[in-house]
Amino acid sequence: MSPARSRIILSNASSDFAPDGPHIRVGDDPWPVRLVHHAQSRRYRLVFDSARGELRLTLPRRASAARALKWAAEQQEWLVEQVGKAAVPVIVGPGAAVPLFGIDRHIEWTPSAPRTVRLSDDRLSLGGPAETIGRRIERWLKAQALELMERESREIAAAAGLTLGRVGIGDPRSRWGSCTATGDLRYSWRLVMAPAHVRRATVAHEVAHLRHMDHGPDFHALVDELHDGDVAAARGWLRREGRGLHRYRFAA
Repeated sequence: MSPARSRIILSNASSDFAPDGPHIRVGDDPWPVRLVHHAQSRRYRLVFDSARGELRLTLPRRASAARALKWAAEQQEWLVEQVGKAAVPVIVGPGAAVPLFGIDRHIEWTPSAPRTVRLSDDRLSLGGPAETIGRRIERWLKAQALELMERESREIAAAAGLTLGRVGIGDPRSRWGSCTATGDLRYSWRLVMAPAHVRRATVAHEVAHLRHMDHGPDFHALVDELHDGDVAAARGWLRREGRGLHRYRFAA
């Protein structure tokens, strides 16, 4: 790929990433930039976060964001190499689509409609202020994820005679679920965007840790027993497609 010309799109540069915040255009695609003002920093530092699909630019606390972004945009050879194999971020808003249970749902926004998100076939419909659409959809997705995975966790644990503690959600970059020694489970809320069999396999995996804290043969046998589908297929989907779930971005 040959180096492409870039253009800076700067808005609200003093804050962290927002859909209308600072971007650097590489070729035809705008890539979001998360600005990090650091008191100990003496120079600019540019890092590409492939999991999040964004550039992170660290600069001295009192440095000019505009100048820092201009410098970053000039690093074209590096930028093209870094973003060349990554998926372009999807800014969640009117006209975009976000997956739910593995199916793309198009966002239908009517200003006069109720603010509450409604699911209808292949659409997520809502009204209210345009600038809060992303965050409201994110909150709705998180609520769906927590309700669904807590219910599934408790049902599977009860059927297996296992004692389950608390169930929570987060947005980790490197894992889809975790289990503590005290029996608490925590999941990535983005699993609600994956196909149902992938989510359920992850739930079965974490519930199985309530009995086996390792990944030995007995653990894997229990996961197969607890899951109602093909565990290997679910793991394969996450390896191939899981990173792409982190490219959906919501307002700050």
